[in-house]
Amino acid sequence: MVRAVPEDFRVEEIPLYPASGSGDHLYLRIEKVGRNTQDVVRDVARLLSVRERDVGVAGLKDLRAVAVQTLSVPLAPRVPPEEQMSRAGALSGPGFRVLSVARHGNKLRTGHLAGNRFQITVRGCVSGALPRAERIAAELRARGAPNLFGPQRFGKRGDNAELGGAILRREANVRDRFLRKLALSALQAELFNRCLAGRLEEGLFARALAGDVLRKRASGGLFVCDDPETDSRRVESAEIDPAGPLPGHSLFAARGDALAREAAIVEDAGVDPATFAVGGGELAGARRPYRIPAADLEIRSGGEDSLVLAFSLPPGSYAASIVREIVKAEVDEPGGE
Repeated sequence: MVRAVPEDFRVEEIPLYPASGSGDHLYLRIEKVGRNTQDVVRDVARLLSVRERDVGVAGLKDLRAVAVQTLSVPLAPRVPPEEQMSRAGALSGPGFRVLSVARHGNKLRTGHLAGNRFQITVRGCVSGALPRAERIAAELRARGAPNLFGPQRFGKRGDNAELGGAILRREANVRDRFLRKLALSALQAELFNRCLAGRLEEGLFARALAGDVLRKRASGGLFVCDDPETDSRRVESAEIDPAGPLPGHSLFAARGDALAREAAIVEDAGVDPATFAVGGGELAGARRPYRIPAADLEIRSGGEDSLVLAFSLPPGSYAASIVREIVKAEVDEPGGE
């Protein structure tokens, strides 16, 4: 079982850059327990008398967790910065507290993080779970884990992707821009997951195929595979990764058989690939690596029937992708993510 209590799931943002110590914004390092990020933002905005939309965050953190993340708040123009820092540093509220405060020159924006560090306790493990989990962890460290989108991407009822398909087929008219974006991005995630599932079923998870789009880990640069044998060795050495589609009108295109594979999966989902190509501005498209690096994955006993997993992930990847690989062989019964 995962997340019997919030303390079983700990996540800490890894900042993209340190606060400079000067500037017109305060960076508040906060710890929250049993609260979602948006509610804490609302509380902080009220307590510091700023507009909610002026509070910056790099990403949203789960309700059922102990989470450490950074919020940015603009300095008021006619109040000494030291006074504002002192006031912000003393902030606390239901389910959150401020750990530290520093000044910086810009508002924190979505994606301004290097990644997230996790410590997760898995309960209800079978006898002898640790040695088996360590073997799985060694495999994950060597080849990575499937970079699947988690269920939270698809909404509480799990039907956001279905709505996204209906929007593209003009079977649903959703005027709210936020809801449209949510549904369409869920559709992209569903199509990516289907492409990844197909590669896993065929044993092609850690191989480069002719026409694949490949991504360089060091720079994020994309290129098309024209030498599968050479590029597969680079995949094995963790230099590059096959990158699946988040379809859109400006998607970096695969070629040949790889392109045909992706198009077939989109069509099987009831969506015309040409709809993405035409676009309309809502879905630009992007490439997402099929696998997550797990080089720093560590596992230890948590006592009795539990395991403790510690690892870091890049932005946009889900801890469930790592936990799933360990948990599926080690727990007595399904546990709630």
